[in-house]
Amino acid sequence: MKILVVEDEQKVADALREGLEAEKYEVIVERTGEAAFFRVNTETFDAVLLDLGLPGRDGLEILRAVRARGLKTPVLVLTARDSLQDRVTGLDSGADDYLVKPFAFAELIARIRALVRRGRAAEAPRLSAGDLDVDLITRNVTRGGTPIDLTVREFELLEYLLRHQGQVVPRETLARDVWKETARTTPLDNVIDVHIARLRRKVDADYPVKLIHTVRGVGFVLREGEP
Repeated sequence: MKILVVEDEQKVADALREGLEAEKYEVIVERTGEAAFFRVNTETFDAVLLDLGLPGRDGLEILRAVRARGLKTPVLVLTARDSLQDRVTGLDSGADDYLVKPFAFAELIARIRALVRRGRAAEAPRLSAGDLDVDLITRNVTRGGTPIDLTVREFELLEYLLRHQGQVVPRETLARDVWKETARTTPLDNVIDVHIARLRRKVDADYPVKLIHTVRGVGFVLREGEP
């Protein structure tokens, strides 16, 4: 499972990373609100641990912004702000849970597990865009009711684009999150472009409204109409 830790205090961030990695979580750490906002909009996480007192964009501002964009990733707020009003404000801003510093690490792990379970239970078994429908359980894909036959990789690529619908996804992100390639000396750009072309032919070729678009020099976006 992949967790984003947003914490500007180096010692706290290091301690969280060390503890979570010992529990076999994949951990990404960001120390500013701006960097965290970019991460959650370009990558997929199972949970976010969010400090509120951040340089630049405040944690509550980040939380409100990502919820306004429809992001449903579970967010656990970690903060020294312990008044009742602080807790109410955090939860009303979109937090799923609230843990006051200092806390026992065992309690943090228990709350993360509960959030991830809750998030998975609430996860929709289908994804859609316009008349494109993807059943995540049966892995059946249809457009306008017509079945579309995809390879395993094409399905994974389409699912990822649908989960980030309306967001531009760079090739590097697809290489990391779909192909799981993080240490190649040469980029996967050509391989990705070939798969996108094949997927586009299957999903878009016979329909007037195109869903998969190339953003030159950046990556790809799935949305109805031109980006």
